[in-house]
Amino acid sequence: MSTGLECRGVGVGVGGRTARLALVDARLRPACFTAIVGPNGAGKSTLLSHLAGERAPLCGEVVLDGRPLARHGAQALALRRAVMPQDCSVAFDFTAQEVVELGRYPHRGRPGAQEGQIVSRAMELTQVAHLAQRSVTTLSGGERARVHLARALAQVWQPPQDGGARWLLLDEPTAALDLAHQHLSMGLLRRLAREQGMGVVAVIHDLNLALRYADEVLLLGHGRCQTGPVQAVLTPEAIARVWGLECMAVAAADGVTQYLFGAEALTCQLP
Repeated sequence: MSTGLECRGVGVGVGGRTARLALVDARLRPACFTAIVGPNGAGKSTLLSHLAGERAPLCGEVVLDGRPLARHGAQALALRRAVMPQDCSVAFDFTAQEVVELGRYPHRGRPGAQEGQIVSRAMELTQVAHLAQRSVTTLSGGERARVHLARALAQVWQPPQDGGARWLLLDEPTAALDLAHQHLSMGLLRRLAREQGMGVVAVIHDLNLALRYADEVLLLGHGRCQTGPVQAVLTPEAIARVWGLECMAVAAADGVTQYLFGAEALTCQLP
C-alpha cells in the first residue's frame, strides 16, 4: 500500500473567485520535514488547507496512504493529523492550558496510557508551561503561537492504533516568534520528524530557516510546482526566477548553506 500524503493533480486555488494558481503533483513522506515555500499569493496556505482536508481542491485529489482524504472521515483524520493555522486568535477566554487540552478532544473516547501527562509535556516542549493559567487573550502573538503548537503536538502525541503515521500541518508557525523561538520551534519539528516518524509539513517564508531545518521543499511560484531535497530545489537560480532576488550562498559554521539576499549579497561582493 502506498504510504504518505499525496497530491494527485491538485489544482490550487479558490473556486469561483481565483484562477488556478498551480497544479501540484507531490508525495509528502512520513518521517520527513517538508517546507512549503513561495511568494505571497502563490497558494501556499490554500495548498495546506487541501492537505488538511479543510477545503476541496479545484481538481485532482489528496490521498492519504492510498485512500482519498475524504474517505478517511473527520474523526479518523483528527486522530492522525493536527493543523496549526496562521491565525491563532481565540474567541473565548480560555487559559493556555485549556487551549492545549483541546488537542486531546478527539481522543476522549479512548484516552492514551499517559493521558494526564500529555498536555503538560507538550507545553514544556514549546516552553509555555509557565503560561498554563494565563488567559490566552492576554498573551503576545508569539506566546499564542507556541500555545497552539503545543495543542497540535498534544493532538498527535501518540501513534494511532492502526500504525499509521502522524502528521503535523502548520501554516507559518514561526511568523510571530522571536529569533530564539523560531529556531527552538523549527528544531523541535525536525526532531519530531526524524525521531518520532511524524510527517511535518509547514508553510515557511524564511528560506534560510527552510534550508537549515527542512528535509524537502515544495516550491510554488508562477503557476509551477517543484519538489525535492531542500538544497536541490532552493537554488540561487530558482530564487531569482520565483522571487526576482539575487542571492549568494555562504556556509554557516556548521556547514549548512545559507543565503544572503539583494543588497546584502552585493555588499559582500564589493572589494
